[in-house]
Amino acid sequence: MRIAIIGAGVAGLVTAKVLTQAGHRTDVFDKTPDVGGVWSRTRRYPGVTTQSPKAQYSFSDFPMPAHFPEWPDGTQIQSYLAEYTAHFDLEPTLRLNTEVIAASPTPDGRWSVEYRDATGTRTTQLYDRLVVANGVFCEPAVPAFGGLAEFTAAGGQVCAGTEFHDAEQARDRNVLVVGYGKSACDVAVPISAVAARTDVIARQLLWKVPRKIGGRLNFKMLLLTRLGEGLFRYIRPRGFERFLHGPGNGLRRRMINSIGTVSIRQLGLKRLDLVPEGAMEDIVRGAIGLATEGFFEAVTAGAITVRRDRVIEQLLVVDGKPAARLSDGTVLPADLVVCATGFTQGVPFLPEKVREQLLDERGNFMLYRQILPLGVPGLYFNGYSSSFFSPLNAELAALWIAADLAGAVTTPDTETMTRAVVDQLAFMDIATDTHHCRGTKIIPFSMHNADEVLGDLGLNINPLIRAAHWLGPVDPAAYRRLTPTLLKRLTLSEAGGRDRPSPLPGRGSPASASGRGDTAPESLTGTSTQV
Repeated sequence: MRIAIIGAGVAGLVTAKVLTQAGHRTDVFDKTPDVGGVWSRTRRYPGVTTQSPKAQYSFSDFPMPAHFPEWPDGTQIQSYLAEYTAHFDLEPTLRLNTEVIAASPTPDGRWSVEYRDATGTRTTQLYDRLVVANGVFCEPAVPAFGGLAEFTAAGGQVCAGTEFHDAEQARDRNVLVVGYGKSACDVAVPISAVAARTDVIARQLLWKVPRKIGGRLNFKMLLLTRLGEGLFRYIRPRGFERFLHGPGNGLRRRMINSIGTVSIRQLGLKRLDLVPEGAMEDIVRGAIGLATEGFFEAVTAGAITVRRDRVIEQLLVVDGKPAARLSDGTVLPADLVVCATGFTQGVPFLPEKVREQLLDERGNFMLYRQILPLGVPGLYFNGYSSSFFSPLNAELAALWIAADLAGAVTTPDTETMTRAVVDQLAFMDIATDTHHCRGTKIIPFSMHNADEVLGDLGLNINPLIRAAHWLGPVDPAAYRRLTPTLLKRLTLSEAGGRDRPSPLPGRGSPASASGRGDTAPESLTGTSTQV
């Protein structure tokens, strides 16, 4: 098939790699001049690093360079993705500096994609299938501040964090950084080194975890394991998780909250009046909150002032100079306001009718396995699963897409899938206090999602390795043989080879390459294969 992929970040690249290996022709569109998505040089801010260590932020079959630090910076990650692109010969698939303007289904079941290249030339082409991989961090969300026009006329500047590319923009200026997530803390550190004044405006404090607990134990040993994931109750607890959330609940709570106790002491949060409300268990309601190197040191030294439990109420001009009034009445000088206030997940290139089918009444994406929209044939999503292991989760989703294109995934009927998505969103509302980014965040249940995706394919890694991941950090390299195993099985199926697995009973009609519910080749899911 000929397949269009929107987005050349982590998810778009691995989708192109897997589908190309499966024999499809792919075109990968991205409006930036380089691969990387959020890591593109046009979007990364000074101070940005990965949230997860390099081993966990890797594809299964392409490890990070050994000389990279434990938490690579934005430049290093972009170079890693560029090397991945070259290694798997994906350059011919790329259409960079090219923006998809519209993508619409056609009466014959294909997709019409209209795009504009760097010269402004518009072109429309037909594709058999469309994969949306523009990411959950595609468009920065900047608050609508009152008084912006007067503020700007007086020389003030407001920008999103992804638009702030050089710390020199802050030199000798009074800077307000809005937000308290990882992006806000990351960018505040280099700003504070050159700015006249740096204030962080935090609407709500989040829990922060030191990269090295007690200065020694890497946090991945605690939270990037299957046990760490099991400490948070899933919608369908399994095995030892039932004990943790039953008879072992007291032990579980002590395990999580002891990390909070250590964090308070190690980061000096009580002394700085930066202890969040609630318990460390509430960390899942926002984000993992990995502490930025140098942030709390800068707060201690007075280079950064955190204004907790406040927001910017109005932008002002005071004595001819830009300023901002906070919700507690405080007025601060504000030459530059950097908004690290999250992102919106948008698909403006899809027709309104399709967007209505994708979203529930609250604007949450209705995606089965975070991949398959309901009732929109020929359309897939990848990367709509913000995760501790984003490259791995995207890689496994690409395998699911490749299998479904071959008609080799047996899915339930639409009603059953809809009920599953609705139940999952309702569960995540509770688990994350609705902070699941319109249904696109699967933290802290990254590996649960991986297991479910692989369960549909009848594939998984060796049980002994899975067991090792309960106490040690999950290693994406353990999954490196899944892609060749799946591709071999698809090849055998296409060639009419022997030993093709049968569909699982009771799972609904198989999905075909031309649309769900038609006659399809036999499913991969009849036999579970450990690799």
